[in-house]
Amino acid sequence: MASEMEQIAKEFATICHESIDQRRKYTGELYINHPAAVVELVRSVPHTEAMLCAAWLHDVVEDTSCTLKEVERAFGSEVATLVEMLTDVSSLKDGNREKRKAIDRDHTAKASQQAKTIKLADLIDNSRSIVEHDNDFAMVYLKEKVLLLEVLQEGDATLLAMAMELLTDQDSIMKGKYQ
Repeated sequence: MASEMEQIAKEFATICHESIDQRRKYTGELYINHPAAVVELVRSVPHTEAMLCAAWLHDVVEDTSCTLKEVERAFGSEVATLVEMLTDVSSLKDGNREKRKAIDRDHTAKASQQAKTIKLADLIDNSRSIVEHDNDFAMVYLKEKVLLLEVLQEGDATLLAMAMELLTDQDSIMKGKYQ
């Protein structure tokens, strides 16, 4: 059962993502389905209400016009801090994809255990979708996520094991398919 604050975070995230008609890249489904999946993964392990709220909000600053200040005003500093830790900090001016991902990994490495747990849930849901719908990009993506796992070791052990298994299995499948 979702708390009142979590329900407000869900509605807030829905409005932010719908305001730009954001949809999932490969399926065209409403984008909010991704944060919902992340929330359910976080809910399956030890968590706090702030973690569930941040899981709903984890992409609003990165992908919409919403600011961290707005998140903080609506949900307080604990949730805003988690969202900040989950938001990529690189930009196109920082160089090629490899350089940008290294910058984002360095940012994530400094995140709290709670944020790393949410990031693991995000990685799991995104990896499932990308592998299912875009085998070519999955080759690049999986390599990036294996590197990301190195800085997510402090996240929840159950989600870490799930992510490691998913990436290892998918990486093996991809290598077999393309060799």
